[in-house]
Amino acid sequence: MSKVTLAIPPDFILGAAASAWQTEGWHGKKAGQDSYLDAWYQQDRQAWHNGYGPAVATDFINRYREDVALMKACGLTHYRTSINWSRFLLDYETAEVDEDYARYYDALLDEMRANDIEPMLCLEHYELPAVLLEKYGGWGSPVVVDLFLRYAEKVFARYAGKVRRWFVFNEPIVVQTRVYLDALRWPGHQSTSTWMQWNHHKNLATARVVRLFRDCGYTGSVGTILNPEVTWARSDAPHDRRAAEIYDLFYNRVFLDPAIKGEYPAALLQLLAQHQVAWHYSEADLALIAENRVDEVGLNLYYPHRVKAPSRAWHPETPFHPAYYYEPFERPGRRMNRSRGWEIAPRIVAAMAHRMRDEYDNFPWFIAENGMGIENEAQFRDASGEIQDDYRIEFIAEHLYEALRAREAGINCQGYMLWSFTDNVSPMNAFKNRYGLIEIDLANQRQRRMKKSAHWYRQLRDRRQLTLTLDDEAK
Repeated sequence: MSKVTLAIPPDFILGAAASAWQTEGWHGKKAGQDSYLDAWYQQDRQAWHNGYGPAVATDFINRYREDVALMKACGLTHYRTSINWSRFLLDYETAEVDEDYARYYDALLDEMRANDIEPMLCLEHYELPAVLLEKYGGWGSPVVVDLFLRYAEKVFARYAGKVRRWFVFNEPIVVQTRVYLDALRWPGHQSTSTWMQWNHHKNLATARVVRLFRDCGYTGSVGTILNPEVTWARSDAPHDRRAAEIYDLFYNRVFLDPAIKGEYPAALLQLLAQHQVAWHYSEADLALIAENRVDEVGLNLYYPHRVKAPSRAWHPETPFHPAYYYEPFERPGRRMNRSRGWEIAPRIVAAMAHRMRDEYDNFPWFIAENGMGIENEAQFRDASGEIQDDYRIEFIAEHLYEALRAREAGINCQGYMLWSFTDNVSPMNAFKNRYGLIEIDLANQRQRRMKKSAHWYRQLRDRRQLTLTLDDEAK
């Protein structure tokens, strides 16, 4: 074991992230402004831990000044959240702006700027208006792509002078994977074709928003936030390596390649055709994606995904699913966050960093989310009332170390952002596992308290250096 100290470059982001729907609550929400998440919560509340959902969340919409002061106290250089599409507009067809909600964002952005915290905004973080899911089938329809562009026009026109770093989506693969590929969430209908159609329309929407931003001559950048799962094969045997390559095609490269390279992987298109996955696109769509690549990507990195070749034949009457080619593999002895059921493997950051350098021409990227959710975190409260989350400090330090090492090696890693700033609502998980630097006390009017990690994070910013103890093998 030895102590290691790394310098944090002056321009390296030390931020945190959240979203509108997971923090704001429904205060002031008008009839007809439900998002997909709001509708799911109303239709299937028992799926959410202890019934907590987006209705109150952390009440950020009323307490943003208090929370921005806490952001500053934690030392955040940047804060990423989303604008809730379902609330920003009163009419999704005409793009009539809800001035009450828009003024709240005016005030929030001004408050952040006044406290030297750089805002980063996503246009969509699962907040598809529920009425567009009901009327058009959501992102399965090209009409929704058109309506999203009308929304983006209004957002850029209003806030382009206050925000310099924009992101079209956060984790654009997630909703349709949970709803249509795996049928795990409401409304739950298994269709790989619908899944791929949603993927394509989100890739198309990304390219169209990029073109809009540039054509309007706005200052700043426009990117997207993806959640690629670093995929490791059980072994180096060809059948296991093939399983990992195909998993990577369907879950990672389906968004990474269009965003950065401007095209779908040929191998993915071949497999979709081979398995008769029906999705609609045009040559004009592909040309637009090729001509309008993003400026940067944020990558949400939490855990590795390990796979092996399937051991059983696919049932002939079961419709095609990418799992035709792989099975999950649990490596014995792996280090785990048992609260969340996720493997802890900080070297996923190094693996992704080298991939961005070697396969994506050292494209600019940053860690947009990384964090550790712990259940029953109050058990770690000390006599003063502060949660002693040394496990979170260790987790952040180990992942940040890999990011800084990549930066030192000339890899274009722009920073690190923690999920999340405060404890907040997550789909189904609700407040079961806590991720925040700041505790949200549900039993006491959502009172905020800094955890030990919040003070440590502030020191990172003030000192601009990371010190940690590593096994000699990890150095």
